[in-house]
Amino acid sequence: MNISIVSGSPRKSSVTFRIALYLKMQLESKTEHKINIIDVREFNVPVMLQEVISSPDKAPDDLKSLAETMFGSDAFILLSPEFNGSYTPALKNLFDHFPKQVQKSFAIVTASPGAMGGMRATQQMQLLINALFGIGSPFMLVTPFADKKFDESGNLLDPTFQPVIDSFIKEFLWLAERLYSKSNSLHN
Repeated sequence: MNISIVSGSPRKSSVTFRIALYLKMQLESKTEHKINIIDVREFNVPVMLQEVISSPDKAPDDLKSLAETMFGSDAFILLSPEFNGSYTPALKNLFDHFPKQVQKSFAIVTASPGAMGGMRATQQMQLLINALFGIGSPFMLVTPFADKKFDESGNLLDPTFQPVIDSFIKEFLWLAERLYSKSNSLHN
């Protein structure tokens, strides 16, 4: 199974990217699945949507590798800081270009330097998953004081947060593996 962690912060000093690095390491140590990080900062996805990309071969040359990753992903973990009570426009823009991730599993991770951890953004991200025809894991990873929990290299600084991460990963993998297995059995 291919799992893509989407780091949705466009900021150079993204705290959510730290969490993406840590989750990638954790998932690789616990599973045999292929884990990718899609960092919205690495791609020049046009802000003005002119055409939805429906397959890798229909993607512009500069977005072909991104299209291959998006269409090749069996499950997604969406990470976003909270921007004015919602997730980032960069995350929305990415999925506007690659919509309809039908029957793929999704997990939500939010982060904030404040005490709420991006809680309000989780509500909006659930609506996005529904619009994509995805299936969301009900267990979300809300990360308050994220800048104090992870360093710039993605190392966990607060070991008391590890059990929350373990529960999040366990629940996400339970859903993702079952949907993947079911999808493969229907197509074979």
